[in-house]
Amino acid sequence: MLVRINPESDAPLFAQISASVRADAAAGRVKPGDRLPAARDIAAALRVNVHTVLHAYQDLRDEGLVELRRGRGAVVTEQASTLASLHHDIHHLVARARAAGLAPDALAALVKEIATHDERNAR
Repeated sequence: MLVRINPESDAPLFAQISASVRADAAAGRVKPGDRLPAARDIAAALRVNVHTVLHAYQDLRDEGLVELRRGRGAVVTEQASTLASLHHDIHHLVARARAAGLAPDALAALVKEIATHDERNAR
């Protein structure tokens, strides 16, 4: 697994790390049961503070993508399979939006609006 960050980005490093892991899960490059590299190893490779990586891992834990196990580190959960399935659906949605002439920002705003609306109605 290769964690990628962009030092020029305005996004915080921990968010970039968690987004990289999330993208690997969505693309099927990490699967349920896989162990993520030790936070110290990623920190050394990316030349960032180990607490930055731990923050990313905690965010991934909070969203259910990884379990943090004492002595075993970060282990990918079944949520990775769900992300991989959604990844396929999203590709189709993007292709349909592109064919209809919808800009990526407009599609993202529409998805966010619908997700937020559905979340509020579910409460």
